[in-house]
Amino acid sequence: MDRLDQANLMPVRAPLSRPIQDFRTPYTDDNAQTLERRGPIMWRLLTFLPALVTTVALAVVFLRWFETGGVTGTEVALTILVALTFFWIAFSVSTATVGILVSLFSRAKQATRTARPMDVAILVPVYNEDPSDVFGNAVAMLEDLQRLRHTRTAHRFSMFVLSDTRDDMIAAQELRLVTSLRDDFGGEIGIYYRRRAENVDHKTGNLANWIENWGGAHEAMLVLDADSLMSGAAIHDLTDDMSSDPSVGLIQTVPKIIGARSLFGWVQEFSSSVYSTLLSEGLARWSGREGNFWGHNAIIRTSAFAACAGLPRVRNLRSRETIILSHDFVEAGLLRRAGWAVRFVPSIQETFEEAPQTLIDYIIRDRRWCQGNLQHLRLLRSRGFHAVSRFHLFQGAVAYLMSPAWFILLVFWALLGNGNNSVLTYFSAENPNFPLWPTMSGINGIFMLLFMYGMLMAPKIMALISLRATGLSVPDLGGRLRFAAAIVTEMVLSMAYAPVMMIQQTNAVLRTVIGVQDRWTPQRRDIDGYPLRVLAKFHALETVTGIALATGMALGAVSLWLLPIAISLVCAVPLSALSSLPIRRGFGLSRNRAGLDIIVNANRYREHMRGRLDQDTKIAAE
Repeated sequence: MDRLDQANLMPVRAPLSRPIQDFRTPYTDDNAQTLERRGPIMWRLLTFLPALVTTVALAVVFLRWFETGGVTGTEVALTILVALTFFWIAFSVSTATVGILVSLFSRAKQATRTARPMDVAILVPVYNEDPSDVFGNAVAMLEDLQRLRHTRTAHRFSMFVLSDTRDDMIAAQELRLVTSLRDDFGGEIGIYYRRRAENVDHKTGNLANWIENWGGAHEAMLVLDADSLMSGAAIHDLTDDMSSDPSVGLIQTVPKIIGARSLFGWVQEFSSSVYSTLLSEGLARWSGREGNFWGHNAIIRTSAFAACAGLPRVRNLRSRETIILSHDFVEAGLLRRAGWAVRFVPSIQETFEEAPQTLIDYIIRDRRWCQGNLQHLRLLRSRGFHAVSRFHLFQGAVAYLMSPAWFILLVFWALLGNGNNSVLTYFSAENPNFPLWPTMSGINGIFMLLFMYGMLMAPKIMALISLRATGLSVPDLGGRLRFAAAIVTEMVLSMAYAPVMMIQQTNAVLRTVIGVQDRWTPQRRDIDGYPLRVLAKFHALETVTGIALATGMALGAVSLWLLPIAISLVCAVPLSALSSLPIRRGFGLSRNRAGLDIIVNANRYREHMRGRLDQDTKIAAE
């Protein structure tokens, strides 16, 4: 067994230099292979060009619609806003289209490459998580790796549980379980544990501390989250891929969501299982070797990451220095800037993560992501970044900025009302800024509603049409009736929750702009609902907005085509309560999907770990 520092169950230190990068100066790593900057031009044209063409066509339609009496500056601004919001919808559709093409025609067998053995550290950062869940997943992965040790490439794996836990009782449980794991595996796989005295810079600082002190002993690091789960085969495949491609600095898998125990969790799990394949295939194809990093379930070349991805602090809107919150996108951009390839590999199937179980928990996490992604706008002018890396940064920010844009459009359409009874009529009689607005007739309203919802649903419909091409089949998904019921349920719930998320993300953007900071807290993983008073307070803005829309419709001053949005907003509180409804596992999901064994084993070991901790607690009490 390795010589240990008995104070924290870690191996002998192997320091690695981690210089902090300067966004004002380009940087190239001499150890990186030179990569072409052009990338997969054909796939990028097939993705971006259709989205641009359809967006321009829609803008022309709107300008012609507004041309009665001459187009004003307000109408031009509204048209631009429509075009900006629509482009990202069209971009999703074109990405899914590329995914279909890849699935049907371009999934050629990769050339056989020789993988040499690598030394890989599996990093599991934790922060006040349930130890039974963390170590249940860990045992399932370690056991699966041990099962494959004689049949796969002779890679060497070690697992490091890197704790930032602040709760002493949870930390004591972590220590008991990691000691037990070391006894169970008998030193065949290195299992280590370190708890930091201070969780400086959160997860970024946690990983940086490991790299600077122990990273030099490992060629690669497989970065997980506390809720991550990967099969032994997936870990070997990912390691083989990095070993056989010396030009790559990071390879990101596309994890599927598992562990749904609530209705809202099921919506996410079903969407991830059925709809995400096309989008991930398309994304992987057009991004090429300028991919992105999602912070977990990815393998990274340790020396490259240390040399090229040390993050500086940046100034926020109040000119205070702060850490980069959504660090993963930026680290991928820095690796590519230095000359290392960053790739998506959606073909590795047995890689998983969990998601929040209730709407409120999802929104709380989303607020933190919003702050981090909007921070990226300040980094777009950084020197040396590849154009596609800048697009990833921009797209991450736009994902949140689209909600305020949609909200502004919603206000415009509400004010346009029903023809002469428009709210704007009361202000436009003598006001040249609002001359002769086009009538929102019933036909126009229905057309706009169907068109926008149709485009939003298009990637899902495309995924269903090409289901077999993505490796799924209706029998595997429970049969026609069960699968059809699941599809209808998921689409209805997605459309119902979308307006609520629009208001909440608009609120998150405003909170970020005015400098409201959300604390970094561990993800809540239970399905216990919230009291009615908490729900009413949390969703007050949506409820008030929905009541205002409904009142306008009752008075005939707001377009009736906004009724579906108004209903969702008025019902925000009951929808949020519904999100925590317990469900039976596996409804509408594949019974034969890849990775089912590792999921079952992880659940079994979680219960075993929970029982072990309960038994320890009883013994201590006696």
